[in-house]
Amino acid sequence: MNKILEITNLSKNYKDFSLKGINISLEKGYIMGFIGPNGSGKSTTIKLIMNLIKKDSGRINIFGLDNEENNLSIKERVGFVYDENHFYEELSVKEMKDVVSPFYTRWDEKIFKRYVKDFQLPLEKKIKHLSKGMKMKFSLAIALSHHADLLIMDEPTSGLDPLIRSELLDVLQSQMQDENKSIFFSTHITSDLDKIADYITLIHNGQIILSKTKDDLLEEHCIVKGNKEQLNNNSHGNIIGLKQNDFGFEALCKNKKDVIKQYDDSLIIEKPTLEDIMVFYTRRSDHHVSSY
Repeated sequence: MNKILEITNLSKNYKDFSLKGINISLEKGYIMGFIGPNGSGKSTTIKLIMNLIKKDSGRINIFGLDNEENNLSIKERVGFVYDENHFYEELSVKEMKDVVSPFYTRWDEKIFKRYVKDFQLPLEKKIKHLSKGMKMKFSLAIALSHHADLLIMDEPTSGLDPLIRSELLDVLQSQMQDENKSIFFSTHITSDLDKIADYITLIHNGQIILSKTKDDLLEEHCIVKGNKEQLNNNSHGNIIGLKQNDFGFEALCKNKKDVIKQYDDSLIIEKPTLEDIMVFYTRRSDHHVSSY
């Protein structure tokens, strides 16, 4: 059993929003970046994975087990890191750890103390007096101190300064030296995933737009820039998304090899970022930007 997480035809309907036939698969030893604009369904998907809300249809298997039928045994092996603080504000770091640790049979006090030292966590300080960065470090220390096989992270670096974000990403990368662990990393800060992700899954309006390795995704796509005449003289068949202004255009194209053959040398062809791919796949196909 190499699949740590397998989601099949998952659906959840609300009055004003629906997840429609979600399929995601994550194997041992990899980091999957789960990206999409705000409101696209990332947090709803994570709540369903965590069995915090009930699905309407489909299946969610974690470690090969149904996530509803095996709720407690699965959560024993999963570490959670959320954007919002979910600890008791009035307790100190040490007191909060003492509340949480008995829930895990594999709790390792030695590992927790190591992260306390590495993260410089103030054990006697109340949670409410910690900075957002310190709260995130504490949340990560808790998640990593019970030998979790799967880390699920919902916008963990949102609102953090670049230094702390970099520090957290280094810790996550070090976790992947154990090839039996995996990370499911939901974020809209795609630059974090440029550094650490193996796979990228893009969700928009409750539907999966694409899911593949990051390297393949970046290799298959390209950014093309030129003037309007050059755009009009070329086929639009490979264009995913387009921005135009009074001076020219910028487009995300698929089938990079075909595009290079198709367009002449006067056009600029660049490697896209994950942010380029997310933005162009989820915006209107033709977006005009006025020039002043």
